[in-house]
Amino acid sequence: MNNENPILYQVIENKTITWFKNSNEYLVLENTTADILKRLSKDISVNEIAKALSKKLNVPLEKTVDFILDLEKRFFVPKKTIKPDIVNDYRDIKIPKEFEFKKYYKINNVVFRVNFSNEFELSLVHPKFAHLETTKTGFQNEFIVFNNNGYIFLHVDKDFIGAWNKKEIHYFQGKFSMQLIQKIHKKAENEWMGVFHASAVSNGKKSILFLGDSGNGKSTSLALLQANGFTCLADDFVPIDKEKKEVYSFPASISIKRNSLETLLPLYPELENSAEYHFKKLNKVVRYLQPNNNNFFAHLPCNDLVFIKYEKDAKLTCKKISKIDAFQQLVPDSWLSPEIENAQIFLDWFKSLNCYQLTYSVNKEMIHTVSKIFNNDL
Repeated sequence: MNNENPILYQVIENKTITWFKNSNEYLVLENTTADILKRLSKDISVNEIAKALSKKLNVPLEKTVDFILDLEKRFFVPKKTIKPDIVNDYRDIKIPKEFEFKKYYKINNVVFRVNFSNEFELSLVHPKFAHLETTKTGFQNEFIVFNNNGYIFLHVDKDFIGAWNKKEIHYFQGKFSMQLIQKIHKKAENEWMGVFHASAVSNGKKSILFLGDSGNGKSTSLALLQANGFTCLADDFVPIDKEKKEVYSFPASISIKRNSLETLLPLYPELENSAEYHFKKLNKVVRYLQPNNNNFFAHLPCNDLVFIKYEKDAKLTCKKISKIDAFQQLVPDSWLSPEIENAQIFLDWFKSLNCYQLTYSVNKEMIHTVSKIFNNDL
């Protein structure tokens, strides 16, 4: 049974985080429930497990049998999938010969050419990377983005990567970014532990991840810290590798929402005349701020997750929070590798982290507090 659906377990605080290979799903379980799954995966009979559980909990045997059978059905009985009669992977779609836009981006000393079939495809990628645009036309890597029959196609260095409909635009953007970091850092997809929807700031020696719901101020806090001697490693898309378990630099701009302009314009006057981009589906209007990072090959360890929140007139508070609470906020918005080795590395890495909740209204106090976290001085 264990070979059919390998499971990993990590006890944190008073719970067990459990990972299922088949679904690449992480669940936070009670320790007793996780122990039952371990026994089932070792092919110990339901009756034997039920008898031990009945005795331990002093409940009727019938109830423990029913409970264990429900767990077995949920986690170990293969789910029926309906396979479509025709599978179309779109590989036979021909790449256009002409493109409306050709952009060249220089990342460190490497030049990427990205071909876009129209302005819509351009708008999905270019604003975040416009600060990297170069006039050099010699290139080492080529990305091709085009539309065919309502689908957005991506090819990288002549390899077909995928096709997405307009409801799946964020998946296309994520895959584009994933392909980009693979080329920048020369690491295949299975060499990454995960990618996190966060902001990553560094002091040159290590990094901190800012997390939180949209609108809580992750990117604004990052921009404030960048203006006060810290470095932006990545915004929105934060990759961590499996070998070093370090945050790797991602060269996209920092996205700044309209309601942050009053705070940031004195520090970044260039935002006054920068273009605004309207994302109707996300109900937000943003401008893009160039990161101050001058080494997009950089990678640094991360020991701290900070769930940050700007709240008007709030007194600054910074306290350690439950790792289980932090885990349940971190995972839903993350891409985590489906490889069993990488899943174990992620669980081990997470267990080692410090997790904080930081709420503030005064920028200077936030900057001072983050400095203390970097210096292990809280």
